[in-house]
Amino acid sequence: MRHGFSTGRAVYAGAPVVAAALAHIGPAATWLPGLRRRLFPGLAGLGSPGHVALTFDDGPDPVSTPRFLDALDGLGVRATFFVLGENVLRHPAPARELVRRGHELAVHGWTHDRPWWPSPARDARELLRAVRVVGELTGSVPHWYRPPYGILTSGRWAAARRAGLRPVLWTAWGKDWRHDATPASVRATVAADLDGGGTVLLHDTDHASAPGSWRATLGALPDIVRDCRGAGWAVGPLGEHGTGTGGAGVASVTGVTTAGTTGQAPFRSPAPG
Repeated sequence: MRHGFSTGRAVYAGAPVVAAALAHIGPAATWLPGLRRRLFPGLAGLGSPGHVALTFDDGPDPVSTPRFLDALDGLGVRATFFVLGENVLRHPAPARELVRRGHELAVHGWTHDRPWWPSPARDARELLRAVRVVGELTGSVPHWYRPPYGILTSGRWAAARRAGLRPVLWTAWGKDWRHDATPASVRATVAADLDGGGTVLLHDTDHASAPGSWRATLGALPDIVRDCRGAGWAVGPLGEHGTGTGGAGVASVTGVTTAGTTGQAPFRSPAPG
């Protein structure tokens, strides 16, 4: 009897910890592509049906990013770059060059970490720091936020709202961070899940990817753009995607207020897992 009573007390005492953990990680369920397409199309990056948003994560990098800028110039395409605050601070020249060439800067966080433990104060502090560094070093005011790994905890939802940023994930990616990625595999993976109105996730650096993996992305980029144009879709940044601007609209995930949705229809095929 005494053992059962002790066990019950332990379970009761642990309940607040479990509830706090669920409240923290619960919104990360939006990482599931089917869920966010159905319930949060704006978060999924669904925009105008005749447009595809081209986005790159993890930069800037002084070696690889300039090669993407040259390739995009040759293709006549502008994109959105989700940069890390620490990389902008470390490499301000390519960050400024992104802006000079007409691309859109967005925030990917301060570092590329996984937010498994609740730390709302740190989340808010680091995201505001990233926004400030981007603005001070490039003169560009970011409107969009994509957390590392696409993991949106309650703390990071709240931090984005406080910083005036709109969270946006993706509808198609190239799995270009893998060590075995090739231009053909990146192109095929994007094509399998992309439709008009979609947002493509690629990487312009191997900062958090397999060494040299960015070369596969760079090799695939011309064909990805040609595939989109062949389907009749314009290619450009999120600012031209028809999803609104940072801080607009509302939606609720476990009680956290976030950016709104566009009401666009979901894709015909599921996004990659």
